[in-house]
Amino acid sequence: MENVMKVVICPTAERATALTARVIEQALRQKPDIALGLATGRTMEAVYGHLVRAHKEDGLDFSACRTFNLDEYAGIAPTSPHSYRTYMNAHLFSKVNVPLEATHVPDGMAPDMAAQCAAYEKAMRDSGGLGLQLLWLGENGHIGFNEPLSALTSRTRLVTLDPATRRQNVGMFDNDLEQVPHHAVTMGVGTIADARRTLMVVTGAAKAAILARVIEGPVTAGISATVLQMHADCLVIVDEAAAADLSCRPYIEYLMQHDPELKALLA
Repeated sequence: MENVMKVVICPTAERATALTARVIEQALRQKPDIALGLATGRTMEAVYGHLVRAHKEDGLDFSACRTFNLDEYAGIAPTSPHSYRTYMNAHLFSKVNVPLEATHVPDGMAPDMAAQCAAYEKAMRDSGGLGLQLLWLGENGHIGFNEPLSALTSRTRLVTLDPATRRQNVGMFDNDLEQVPHHAVTMGVGTIADARRTLMVVTGAAKAAILARVIEGPVTAGISATVLQMHADCLVIVDEAAAADLSCRPYIEYLMQHDPELKALLA
């Protein structure tokens, strides 16, 4: 298999999220006990909606899988309406047959953050490692909450959020910036890169400029998502708006027509 970042351009955001869900569904059907790395955000709501439908209408079985979320806000209790645990329960976990004890989200209220982060890494290793890590792209190029200057070898840890990230996520906090935490727990860049497969979905014109830097620019700690250029099995699914600034688009489209793996996915 070619060691090339695979990119698929879909005509709409809806098609992009549906295709993303299909990739996850295929991975789960091929390996029912897979350890899935999961993400949050508005784009993911659509992805999880497709997975819930696949569970209810096509019998997609989550009973043997394990899940590990990328991140959580520090100082936010798991029961808070603003927590990512609450988000995941609402959009996926409560709607499919995954055992709650098999779902893992960092605890923003852990009394010993360093110990929790070490335990989170161990739990992922004990699961056999992440078979597939789902990602979205922050406006400053972060994956997880790995803000600019995050070491490309970093592991799960407590981080300080970029003010731009806090502004981007204010919608989760009743549009009140004062409520948005300044810190979060996140898988590290190195942790994410350890996943056997990585799957990033990017939609919207606001992400076009940063997506071009992630795919075509140099690998740099200033943009944590650029580490995906070095990943052995990375698939990036985007919509037309997000793809607007890609100068390598002709080759991307050629690969979509001629790469056997992509042809099978798009058939």
